Amino acid sequence: MTLTPQTAPARAPHKLALGLFVLIWFSISWFGSSEYNPNNSTRLFTAVSLVERGDATIDEFRTLTIDKAEFGKHTYLDKAPGMTIMAMPAVWIADTLTGTTVAPYAKTIESDGLWRYMRLRQRIAVAMTVAVLTAFAAVLLFDLATGITGSPRAGFVTALAYAMATPVWGWSTTLFGHAPVGALLLIATWAIWRGTSGEREVGRWRYPLLAGAALGWALVVEFPVVIPALPIVVWVVWRTRDLAWPVRARLFGLAAAAGLVMLVPLLIYNSIAFGTPFKVGYQGVVGFNGMQQGFFGLTYPKIEVLAQIIFGTERGLIWVAPVLVLAPFGLARLIRSPATRDLGWLCTAITIAVLLYNAAYVYWDGGHATGPRHSVPMIGFLCLGLAPLWQGWRATGRGWIAGLIGSGMVINLAIASAEIAAPHGYRFPLVDPVMRKFLRGDIHTIAGDYWGWSQGLGLVPWLAVAGPLLWWLIREAALSGAEHRDIKTTLA
Repeated sequence: MTLTPQTAPARAPHKLALGLFVLIWFSISWFGSSEYNPNNSTRLFTAVSLVERGDATIDEFRTLTIDKAEFGKHTYLDKAPGMTIMAMPAVWIADTLTGTTVAPYAKTIESDGLWRYMRLRQRIAVAMTVAVLTAFAAVLLFDLATGITGSPRAGFVTALAYAMATPVWGWSTTLFGHAPVGALLLIATWAIWRGTSGEREVGRWRYPLLAGAALGWALVVEFPVVIPALPIVVWVVWRTRDLAWPVRARLFGLAAAAGLVMLVPLLIYNSIAFGTPFKVGYQGVVGFNGMQQGFFGLTYPKIEVLAQIIFGTERGLIWVAPVLVLAPFGLARLIRSPATRDLGWLCTAITIAVLLYNAAYVYWDGGHATGPRHSVPMIGFLCLGLAPLWQGWRATGRGWIAGLIGSGMVINLAIASAEIAAPHGYRFPLVDPVMRKFLRGDIHTIAGDYWGWSQGLGLVPWLAVAGPLLWWLIREAALSGAEHRDIKTTLA
């Protein structure tokens, strides 16, 4: 290893990092997605069954969700069980605090009591899991971007764009797996980057353990994560190529051990549900015949679908995350600089891998969705390209970045609060129904759902907390950086 502790990358200021975590966690937890959505409900139904009955069948809920698997006479979760397992503590906590279970409620779509029961447990689950993962990933992206540029300002801009100016915000209010998987991939990438950035860091066990655990748990959350995870595996082999073999063996061994430990809950769940560790819900999916095509619905990338994912008005990424238009230019800067070339190629490879997977999937549009939800795991890696742009551009260029982030934050506030799962049939769903619902105050907040406030008025407490906190963070980021001027990375 040629790096020394003295040349290790700069770190993000802790005070800013903590404030950023609070802002993002609060902004996700305050809003909520629909508990009626099958992707949410089927995961939560299974968590309820596991906690309250000790089995994984959801037979009594089978008429309430189209997302399900059937084996024999029983109905099960049709997805990887990671989000269900993460939701189980929330179900137990809510049951304990309220003294209620699902048993007394009618299992019908008209049962208001059932859906109030579901909404509370979903809100707690999101606050305890997805919101924490996204906020933590944003903080680590802040540190990574600060480290490669030497600028906390560039790092802050990058992290803010990722968590609040893209659909990562809205998808983090759900029990869908896309935002958590993206966060876990970022966490693993940060751990590998930081853990190989100096002699002192290489000797610390926490980095390989964190990287392995993040990648292992990502697989439990979403099986297709193997596609974007493969470039990370190749990258870590490349990044550690100059280390002595005993050192590499220790790092890889720790990471592998942590990853295997994370897979244990998957094997336990499969054993409880199917009687064997080596069977998955996808094998019994019903109602989606496209899953019989290719490999569980995965065939080959289609150019016209790829164009829709990026530019289309119904699902196009650029409409819901306009700042990402600049990201490829930033990734090119990372690649041009010898100091960050490997990181730039990694981000590019993950972006391409996720886009090609999305374009090859038979249900590429994600059903009811605002933006291309299957492409969400790549967004953090695209956002890293903003860091060298902010650092290298002058005031006018930075103004463009800030303007696109600001517009993206408004767009994604509307998405997160009003409708993350826009239904089919709308030519430009960002305008109608998303913005239409948002402007008329048809939004979901804690104040509206639990305090009896009108839904539109529920936005006021969020603004009262997030507004001053965001202003303080921007001010602190603008004042920071002087202590890092001696740590420079050329990204020209």
